[in-house]
Amino acid sequence: MIRFITEHRDRFGVELICQVLRPAVRGFLTSRGFRAAVNRTLSARHLQDNLLVPEIVHPHAENYVIYGRRKMHALMRGQG
Repeated sequence: MIRFITEHRDRFGVELICQVLRPAVRGFLTSRGFRAAVNRTLSARHLQDNLLVPEIVHPHAENYVIYGRRKMHALMRGQG
């Protein structure tokens, strides 16, 4: 949702988007919550995921992109 608001805020404004979508989407952000989320620093989990994704994408592509979660887990554990 943050990406959606960021893409359309120049046209409609953050407050209007949040006001319209809040009743329609359960748990939707307020304009204040959007600003807090945008200014928030990345979490340690997010930073770690950014480092791990390339390590997962390469073996997945080598196996013709057909390995599912279980086979990828076994493959990655086998590689250490």
